[in-house]
Amino acid sequence: MAEERARRRLAAILAADVVGYSRLMEQDEAGTLATLKARRKNVLDPLVAKHQGRIFKTTGDGVLVEFASAVNAVQCAVDLQQGMATANSRESEGRHIILRIGVNLGDIMAEGSDLYGDGVNIAARLEALAEPGSILISGTAHDYVRNKVKARFDDLGPQTLKNIAEPVRAYRAADMPAVPITPPKATTNKPSIAVLPFTNMSDDPEQQYLSDGVTEDIITELSRYHELLVVARNSSFQYRDKSLDMKRVGRELGVEYLVEGSLRKAGNRLRITAQLIEAATGNHLWAEKYDRDIANVFAIQDEVTHTVAATLVGRVSHSGTERARRKPTDQWAAYDCVLQAWDLLQRYADIEAALSLVQRALSIDPQYARAHAMLVRYHVDKFWLDGERSALAIALSHAEKALSIDPDDGLCHSAVAYVQIALRNYDVAGLHAARAVALNPNSALFEIHYAYWLWAVGRNSEALNRLDAAAKRDPFKGADFYQNRGYALFDERRYEEAIDALNLVNPKQPWDRMHLAAAYAYLGRDVEARTQVAHLLQANPYYTISWFAKVDERQNPAAREHFMAGSRMAGIPE
Repeated sequence: MAEERARRRLAAILAADVVGYSRLMEQDEAGTLATLKARRKNVLDPLVAKHQGRIFKTTGDGVLVEFASAVNAVQCAVDLQQGMATANSRESEGRHIILRIGVNLGDIMAEGSDLYGDGVNIAARLEALAEPGSILISGTAHDYVRNKVKARFDDLGPQTLKNIAEPVRAYRAADMPAVPITPPKATTNKPSIAVLPFTNMSDDPEQQYLSDGVTEDIITELSRYHELLVVARNSSFQYRDKSLDMKRVGRELGVEYLVEGSLRKAGNRLRITAQLIEAATGNHLWAEKYDRDIANVFAIQDEVTHTVAATLVGRVSHSGTERARRKPTDQWAAYDCVLQAWDLLQRYADIEAALSLVQRALSIDPQYARAHAMLVRYHVDKFWLDGERSALAIALSHAEKALSIDPDDGLCHSAVAYVQIALRNYDVAGLHAARAVALNPNSALFEIHYAYWLWAVGRNSEALNRLDAAAKRDPFKGADFYQNRGYALFDERRYEEAIDALNLVNPKQPWDRMHLAAAYAYLGRDVEARTQVAHLLQANPYYTISWFAKVDERQNPAAREHFMAGSRMAGIPE
């Protein structure tokens, strides 16, 4: 306990990232990297040093900085935005480097040279909430900096931040330099659309999973239309619970159209409102209200999806589109259970509770394809955690059942690929991973799943290209993106980049820890390598080199041995 207390301290954290990084890289990769390098050397590093900060983590498009003083952190943020604006004035508009910045004062935990905890997480969430060119600071930071920095702050009130239990009061720095935003360059003639998370209007905040589930299903169904380019869930869900300027959201996501709506559940009645908006003008193209019995939620989703797709496609080509359907359950209670389970799995929360919910769904409707597909993920993950091969037989049976119920659902094919990779049946896995992408050509999720198969068979460059393609339609990437990217970069011997990617995964799974440990070991960073090993063995003292070798997904023996050799160097026992 004394060691744990000694590792904790109060610190001010500044989180910053580059707006539209993927767009800038796509337009001019070499030029963007050169500009970013120059900005760090000439603007960021001198300001951090001036205000006595320490950069403890960098990614391709972001940076995290620690300060002992909230005043220093906030003043550095103000100076940084002004310095960037000055540097941008000397560049053409298309080459502007624009930052979002969040600052928080809170408790952090040190692990080697890295920092963790809500003190860091809140700063990162405020940065994601900030508008381009702006600064958001937490209430705790504001209490220390009032009248002590050269900026005025507007009180935005309590803000709900992702994975933060309690609302956080936020303040926005006023009078920041004006920021012109250049819309992303069009890469397709298809109409582009983002579905924003539907607002939960129910009295019960626990019903959030329901509005999220309805939103996700509409995204999935729209992704089936080859005529549309649909932004991934991770990107659009960054705007949950925010007061939105539709024009700004359209610019940031690089889309022409937005869908927004709300959901209210009262007893057995469900009211859903939906609107289709032209992002450039903010004009409403279509709006509808549905007030139905809760058992008819699937019909409502189908109707919203079809109407939005037909409206968009009809505006740019010909009228009428062929609907691509999946086979949803007819049982509301089963669907409700699956939505709750998915919410738990997405947050890496209680996976056993998720299992119980999916099993309950199947007891209500044994023919629910997506519930079977979800059980595949559960049992394969269990195999990779405890090594019990019997779990793979169970996973395979659910995968085959899901596919037999609905052979046209990409999630079912993706589930088959997932278990076949674990069984090392790589050819079969590849066929189903490719089929999932073909069924949902705009789905970043299935693109990431396909990249996972490419990595497993040793085609790392192709896997990274697929992940880059997924990133273009999903500016706000999730854990699965960074995991797959980190593993592929590790096998390419690009250890620094692998570490950067895997350190963005939170919470970290054992395989993430092991890859980090091996990457640190290959770089000669022994303290950090052994810190990861300590975390790994704390989770399961039975993890060994031979255990991991038996369950590793890599097809190439040389790649597997490279991984094991690095893990051995890091101190994982034989």
